Amino acid sequence: MAFCERQWALIHIEQRWEENVLTVEGKHVHERADNPFENETRGETRTTRSVPIISMKLGLQGVADVIEYIRDDNLLGTESISLEGRAGRWKVWPVEYKRGRPKPDDRDAVQLCAQAIALEEMLNITMNEGYLYYNETRRRETVIFDSKLRDRVETLSTKMHWMASRGFMPAPKKEKHCLRCSLYEICQPDWNASSGAVGKYLAKLLTHEDKDLE
Repeated sequence: MAFCERQWALIHIEQRWEENVLTVEGKHVHERADNPFENETRGETRTTRSVPIISMKLGLQGVADVIEYIRDDNLLGTESISLEGRAGRWKVWPVEYKRGRPKPDDRDAVQLCAQAIALEEMLNITMNEGYLYYNETRRRETVIFDSKLRDRVETLSTKMHWMASRGFMPAPKKEKHCLRCSLYEICQPDWNASSGAVGKYLAKLLTHEDKDLE
């Protein structure tokens, strides 16, 4: 939804999907992160992978790439949890793996914040931040879950459910990222974007024909 509302509708309302080199590269990046059997503990850090999450508030469910638990016994109860079979208090944050570099828009931050909201509901805690790991730069980027980002997630979620309940398909809007979209051939933004003008032309033509018949 944050990237392209029409793309979301094509996938989730019309059930359309196509692969391209970017989606395949993305799957490759997620291969290790999505393996639930590669959980590990190193020192004071516990890492779990491919974690199912759900938010009743947002009406969303999915799978988080990585959830990290960092031991910190100084944290308050609302900021940490206890882990079964492990001593102390543990801070929690999500880590989402992405191909390429940081994006110019907020699509990745929105996804990560939605994961955080789900985890907050499930664990009854509050989260201030999470991380996006980009494969091309090999770096983590910190995402702060402030009120502005949370409001953005809730707004998109509400609109998503509205669109789904009505089967609403947004009109195409040609953008720079369209050529990189795996659904480009299905969406046909160039043709659809001009269909309004074509419709007006045909309507005008028919009007003139009707007058000629009179």
